[in-house]
Amino acid sequence: MKVDSSPASDAATTSPGPAVGERMNRGAVLWVTLAVFAQEAVWNFYDAQVPEQLRHYFTSAGVIGLIMGLDHSWGIITQPSVGFLSDKLARRRAGRWPIVLVGAALASVPFILIPWTTNLPALLVCAVGFAAIANAFKGVTETLISDYVAPSARSRAQGFIKAGVSLTIVVSSLISLFVVDRSLRLAFAIPPLLMLITLGLAWAFLGRRHTAAVMPFEETADEVPEFGSPWAVLKDALRSPSSPTLLLMIGIFCFAGMWSALRSLMTPYGTQVLGLSRGEAGGLTLPGAVAFLVAVLPIAYASNRLGALRVVRYGVVLFIVGVLVGFTVPTAAGTIAAMVLASLGYAAFAVNALVALWNLAPSQKVLGTYTALYTIASASGMALGPAILGTTVDLTSWRYMFLNAAVAAGVTFLVFTRLARRASDRATA
Repeated sequence: MKVDSSPASDAATTSPGPAVGERMNRGAVLWVTLAVFAQEAVWNFYDAQVPEQLRHYFTSAGVIGLIMGLDHSWGIITQPSVGFLSDKLARRRAGRWPIVLVGAALASVPFILIPWTTNLPALLVCAVGFAAIANAFKGVTETLISDYVAPSARSRAQGFIKAGVSLTIVVSSLISLFVVDRSLRLAFAIPPLLMLITLGLAWAFLGRRHTAAVMPFEETADEVPEFGSPWAVLKDALRSPSSPTLLLMIGIFCFAGMWSALRSLMTPYGTQVLGLSRGEAGGLTLPGAVAFLVAVLPIAYASNRLGALRVVRYGVVLFIVGVLVGFTVPTAAGTIAAMVLASLGYAAFAVNALVALWNLAPSQKVLGTYTALYTIASASGMALGPAILGTTVDLTSWRYMFLNAAVAAGVTFLVFTRLARRASDRATA
């Protein structure tokens, strides 16, 4: 298959389904959005506040970034196997839901204990324990939408899901602003409680009706290959250096890494450069989250017209403009404006990246494993991005964090430009 930045090529990578599958199941989109909202609320608060917790023991931004990145790297280890298992469960009575529900319950325990720790080993055990469990089911939750919505409607569905994700950033920022400075222990208890409640509601209204709603269409056995393990799927996807799947994963690695780095180090930046309190610094991303929420649906619909890769490239450019604004105007207002622009740029990426990988899958029956490919690329970027940006801060200063991010984002733009050019060459060959 080939990937192109044009709408026609995007459509070409999507398997057709029956007419009934062409409509977007709005009820399913709502509840899957709630499910993703539930887990992302925890992750956003984790990324905003755990770096500041680590500053009690480390002064190096590079070390803090490395620890935050290693937490995300657990997805590289666990996601292929868990995603493949979820593909096997998808057509059974309960579908993928048991993995999501059990994982959420287990991950909540170490997360709540983070502010109760009194020494570094205990803090690392809780942080690593949460990350290992939460990463195991994170990709499965994101794959749920593919069970209920046909390929042609998934970009629009992703727009609604990412709008829900942006609300989690709002929730995380509000908790930082109004709860963290008053009671850190209470603040860490709110996100996992929200996760358990919303996941329970999503399962009650959607998961229990799984067998009646799952899979808008089916493929016949002779249309698709059979894979005996997750590694066979990965080998097929990455079969050559010119594979569009591999090129897309490189782009995902670059953009996800720099976005994660910027978010992970934003609270320390606010305290060190802008002179804000920890709670105030944790709220710097709130306006950006609102901008993301407003723009994500128009971006999702525009992607159908302009093409996924083209929209992502525009997003990278906007991201670069945003971080340059942050460097040029080192004030709270300037930083907020920078995060608004960067959030809009990231929205273009967030809506399109996973759907683009799904469109390259040889079968609808391996979408959980292809979500693992997305997780591998994004988690690798998240693992290395904060450490790389943090190290550049150590070599320069916190004042230059946004400028360093702009340089790294420029590399990201070159990667996506190369990907779009390669896709265009393949389309005209």
